Amino acid sequence: MPVAYELPKLPYALDALEPSISGQIMDLHYNRHHKAYITNLNAALATQAEAVASKNLIRQLELQSAINFNAGGHVNHTLFWESLAPASSGLNKITTVAPTLSEAISKRWGSFEAFKAAFEASALGIQGSGWQWLVQDVQTKGLELATSKDQDLPKGGKAIVVGVDLWEHAYYLQYLNNKKEYLAKIWDVINWQTAEKRYTGGRNEDLNWGER
Repeated sequence: MPVAYELPKLPYALDALEPSISGQIMDLHYNRHHKAYITNLNAALATQAEAVASKNLIRQLELQSAINFNAGGHVNHTLFWESLAPASSGLNKITTVAPTLSEAISKRWGSFEAFKAAFEASALGIQGSGWQWLVQDVQTKGLELATSKDQDLPKGGKAIVVGVDLWEHAYYLQYLNNKKEYLAKIWDVINWQTAEKRYTGGRNEDLNWGER
């Protein structure tokens, strides 16, 4: 039997990210959208196992797109939830909870404000659905900005430090088509402590993917 996945438990209440992200959006985003990726992933993996058992190579190839999309949706959203924290937690204060990353960001972009401007400009340039990432090159260890389409992850040996969902379901009920305001407000709930751990050697593979 293939590994089956469950919805990982959030480390905060659904309304804990207000006013940056409303409880209504979190409920829909987490309990509907993220859960749907997991349901569809489990179904595709089960069908793939049957195709492998019957040596149906064509069916295995047909399923790969659905597996990639839904697995990406599960991974990206799990990383996203772990990248957020209530503003009241103090984990949004980068100089306090992420001194090493804060210094690296200032060295790379000149200042934290310049980094935020570059991050937001890159995110606003995404056409359609996708993700904006702060990544670390695994070879050079340098920080970079990256985007990905749909539920793809960054390519080319990039380790994720921070990711922000730019699909409309992440913000539209609250911000309508004003992605710029959504991006401006999300800094208040970024969990820089988690980002620091990722940057200084924490492995995203250690996250709880909800395996059962």
